[in-house]
Amino acid sequence: MKSITIKGSKRESVGKVATKALRNAGMVPCVIYGGETPIHFSAEEKAFKNLVYTPNVYTASLNVDGQKISAILQDIQFHPVSDKILHVDFYQLFDDKEITMSIPVKLTGTSPGVLNGGSLRFTNRKLKVKALPANLPDFVTADISKLKIGNKLFVTSLKNDDYTFMHPDNTVVVQVRTSRNATVSADEEEETAAE
Repeated sequence: MKSITIKGSKRESVGKVATKALRNAGMVPCVIYGGETPIHFSAEEKAFKNLVYTPNVYTASLNVDGQKISAILQDIQFHPVSDKILHVDFYQLFDDKEITMSIPVKLTGTSPGVLNGGSLRFTNRKLKVKALPANLPDFVTADISKLKIGNKLFVTSLKNDDYTFMHPDNTVVVQVRTSRNATVSADEEEETAAE
Protein backbone atom coordinates (compact mmCIF):
# COMPACT_ATOMS: atom_id res chain seq x y z
CA MET A 1 0.00 0.00 0.00
CA LYS A 2 1.21 3.49 -0.88
CA SER A 3 2.23 5.81 1.93
CA ILE A 4 2.07 9.59 2.38
CA THR A 5 4.66 11.35 4.55
CA ILE A 6 3.49 13.95 7.07
CA LYS A 7 5.94 15.99 9.13
CA GLY A 8 4.89 17.20 12.54
CA SER A 9 6.17 18.38 15.90
CA LYS A 10 5.15 17.27 19.39
CA ARG A 11 2.68 19.37 21.33
CA GLU A 12 3.70 20.47 24.80
CA SER A 13 0.27 21.56 26.04
CA VAL A 14 -2.99 19.99 24.91
CA GLY A 15 -5.56 22.40 26.39
CA LYS A 16 -8.26 24.41 24.60
CA VAL A 17 -6.23 27.63 24.44
CA ALA A 18 -3.14 25.92 22.98
CA THR A 19 -5.27 24.01 20.46
CA LYS A 20 -7.03 27.20 19.31
CA ALA A 21 -3.68 28.95 18.88
CA LEU A 22 -2.46 26.01 16.76
CA ARG A 23 -5.51 26.15 14.49
CA ASN A 24 -5.15 29.93 14.07
CA ALA A 25 -1.57 29.32 12.89
CA GLY A 26 -2.79 26.91 10.17
CA MET A 27 -1.79 23.79 12.08
CA VAL A 28 -3.90 20.72 12.89
CA PRO A 29 -3.73 19.02 16.31
CA CYS A 30 -3.24 15.24 15.96
CA VAL A 31 -2.97 12.17 18.18
CA ILE A 32 -1.39 8.77 17.46
CA TYR A 33 -3.02 5.87 19.33
CA GLY A 34 -2.07 2.20 19.43
CA GLY A 35 1.37 2.47 21.01
CA GLU A 36 2.26 2.38 24.70
CA THR A 37 1.14 5.98 25.22
CA PRO A 38 -0.76 8.37 22.89
CA ILE A 39 1.54 10.80 21.04
CA HIS A 40 0.17 14.35 20.66
CA PHE A 41 1.59 16.36 17.77
CA SER A 42 0.64 19.03 15.25
CA ALA A 43 1.15 19.28 11.49
CA GLU A 44 0.37 21.78 8.72
CA GLU A 45 -3.18 21.56 7.37
CA LYS A 46 -2.01 21.36 3.74
CA ALA A 47 0.02 18.21 4.56
CA PHE A 48 -3.28 16.26 4.84
CA LYS A 49 -4.55 17.21 1.37
CA ASN A 50 -3.40 14.00 -0.40
CA LEU A 51 -4.42 11.77 2.53
CA VAL A 52 -7.95 13.08 3.13
CA TYR A 53 -9.34 14.48 -0.15
CA THR A 54 -8.92 11.35 -2.29
CA PRO A 55 -10.97 8.24 -3.12
CA ASN A 56 -7.81 6.14 -2.67
CA VAL A 57 -6.58 4.75 0.65
CA TYR A 58 -3.06 5.37 1.94
CA THR A 59 -1.04 4.66 5.05
CA ALA A 60 0.65 7.63 6.70
CA SER A 61 4.36 7.79 7.39
CA LEU A 62 4.53 10.26 10.28
CA ASN A 63 7.76 12.08 11.06
CA VAL A 64 7.32 13.57 14.54
CA ASP A 65 10.47 15.43 15.60
CA GLY A 66 12.67 12.87 13.78
CA GLN A 67 10.78 9.82 15.12
CA LYS A 68 9.24 7.86 12.22
CA ILE A 69 5.88 6.16 12.88
CA SER A 70 3.80 4.18 10.41
CA ALA A 71 0.05 4.71 10.94
CA ILE A 72 -3.39 4.83 9.34
CA LEU A 73 -6.00 7.57 9.49
CA GLN A 74 -8.56 6.50 12.09
CA ASP A 75 -10.79 9.54 12.59
CA ILE A 76 -11.00 13.09 11.33
CA GLN A 77 -13.10 16.04 12.50
CA PHE A 78 -14.10 18.94 10.24
CA HIS A 79 -15.45 22.39 11.09
CA PRO A 80 -19.25 22.33 10.50
CA VAL A 81 -19.24 25.57 8.48
CA SER A 82 -15.81 26.14 6.93
CA ASP A 83 -14.95 22.40 6.47
CA LYS A 84 -11.44 23.02 7.80
CA ILE A 85 -9.77 20.05 9.46
CA LEU A 86 -10.07 20.46 13.24
CA HIS A 87 -8.50 17.26 14.57
CA VAL A 88 -6.97 14.02 13.24
CA ASP A 89 -6.59 10.67 15.01
CA PHE A 90 -4.07 8.13 13.73
CA TYR A 91 -3.65 4.48 14.68
CA GLN A 92 -0.09 3.15 14.83
CA LEU A 93 0.76 0.15 12.62
CA PHE A 94 2.86 -2.80 13.73
CA ASP A 95 4.28 -5.34 11.25
CA ASP A 96 3.00 -8.33 13.28
CA LYS A 97 -0.50 -6.94 14.11
CA GLU A 98 -3.45 -7.30 11.72
CA ILE A 99 -5.41 -4.15 10.92
CA THR A 100 -8.92 -3.59 9.45
CA MET A 101 -9.31 -0.97 6.70
CA SER A 102 -11.90 0.02 4.10
CA ILE A 103 -10.33 -0.59 0.68
CA PRO A 104 -11.82 0.77 -2.59
CA VAL A 105 -13.08 -1.72 -5.21
CA LYS A 106 -11.84 -1.32 -8.81
CA LEU A 107 -13.90 -2.85 -11.62
CA THR A 108 -12.15 -4.50 -14.59
CA GLY A 109 -13.52 -5.93 -17.83
CA THR A 110 -16.72 -5.25 -19.73
CA SER A 111 -19.97 -6.88 -18.70
CA PRO A 112 -21.96 -8.61 -21.50
CA GLY A 113 -25.13 -7.79 -19.55
CA VAL A 114 -24.37 -4.06 -19.68
CA LEU A 115 -23.61 -4.26 -23.43
CA ASN A 116 -27.09 -5.79 -23.89
CA GLY A 117 -28.68 -2.82 -22.11
CA GLY A 118 -28.65 -3.96 -18.47
CA SER A 119 -27.82 -1.47 -15.74
CA LEU A 120 -24.75 -1.95 -13.55
CA ARG A 121 -25.37 -1.49 -9.81
CA PHE A 122 -22.11 -0.91 -7.96
CA THR A 123 -23.43 -1.24 -4.38
CA ASN A 124 -20.20 -1.74 -2.40
CA ARG A 125 -17.53 0.67 -3.59
CA LYS A 126 -15.41 -0.03 -0.49
CA LEU A 127 -14.91 -3.30 1.36
CA LYS A 128 -13.58 -3.83 4.89
CA VAL A 129 -10.40 -5.89 4.72
CA LYS A 130 -8.33 -7.36 7.56
CA ALA A 131 -4.63 -8.01 6.95
CA LEU A 132 -1.08 -7.40 8.13
CA PRO A 133 0.11 -3.90 7.10
CA ALA A 134 2.48 -5.37 4.47
CA ASN A 135 -0.39 -7.28 2.80
CA LEU A 136 -2.90 -4.40 2.59
CA PRO A 137 -3.85 -3.82 -1.07
CA ASP A 138 -4.24 -0.39 -2.71
CA PHE A 139 -7.56 -1.62 -4.12
CA VAL A 140 -9.60 -4.82 -4.53
CA THR A 141 -10.06 -5.86 -8.18
CA ALA A 142 -13.49 -7.13 -9.26
CA ASP A 143 -13.74 -8.68 -12.76
CA ILE A 144 -17.19 -8.06 -14.28
CA SER A 145 -16.50 -9.60 -17.73
CA LYS A 146 -18.72 -12.67 -16.99
CA LEU A 147 -21.74 -10.78 -15.57
CA LYS A 148 -24.88 -11.20 -17.69
CA ILE A 149 -28.26 -9.60 -16.97
CA GLY A 150 -29.47 -10.77 -13.56
CA ASN A 151 -26.01 -11.91 -12.39
CA LYS A 152 -24.38 -10.80 -9.14
CA LEU A 153 -20.73 -10.73 -8.06
CA PHE A 154 -20.41 -11.79 -4.42
CA VAL A 155 -17.57 -10.99 -2.04
CA THR A 156 -16.64 -14.72 -1.98
CA SER A 157 -15.42 -14.55 -5.60
CA LEU A 158 -12.90 -11.84 -4.64
CA LYS A 159 -11.20 -13.94 -1.92
CA ASN A 160 -7.44 -13.58 -1.56
CA ASP A 161 -4.86 -15.38 0.62
CA ASP A 162 -3.19 -12.12 1.71
CA TYR A 163 -6.28 -10.63 3.36
CA THR A 164 -9.75 -11.57 4.64
CA PHE A 165 -13.02 -9.72 4.04
CA MET A 166 -14.99 -8.57 7.08
CA HIS A 167 -18.34 -9.05 5.29
CA PRO A 168 -20.81 -11.96 5.16
CA ASP A 169 -20.30 -14.34 2.19
CA ASN A 170 -23.60 -13.27 0.60
CA THR A 171 -22.54 -9.58 0.32
CA VAL A 172 -23.13 -8.36 -3.26
CA VAL A 173 -20.33 -6.14 -4.59
CA VAL A 174 -21.76 -5.45 -8.05
CA GLN A 175 -24.74 -6.70 -10.07
CA VAL A 176 -26.31 -6.27 -13.50
CA ARG A 177 -30.03 -5.51 -13.34
CA THR A 178 -32.61 -5.64 -16.11
CA SER A 179 -33.55 -2.29 -17.58
CA ARG A 180 -36.35 -1.32 -19.98
CA ASN A 181 -34.12 -1.22 -23.04
CA ALA A 182 -32.36 -4.55 -22.31
CA THR A 183 -32.08 -6.99 -25.20
CA VAL A 184 -31.60 -10.73 -25.00
CA SER A 185 -28.14 -11.81 -26.13
CA ALA A 186 -27.69 -14.29 -29.01
CA ASP A 187 -26.58 -17.20 -26.80
CA GLU A 188 -29.56 -16.67 -24.45
CA GLU A 189 -31.88 -16.78 -27.49
CA GLU A 190 -30.31 -20.08 -28.54
CA GLU A 191 -30.85 -21.47 -25.01
CA THR A 192 -34.56 -20.53 -25.03
CA ALA A 193 -34.98 -21.95 -28.55
CA ALA A 194 -33.37 -25.24 -27.45
CA GLU A 195 -35.78 -25.48 -24.50
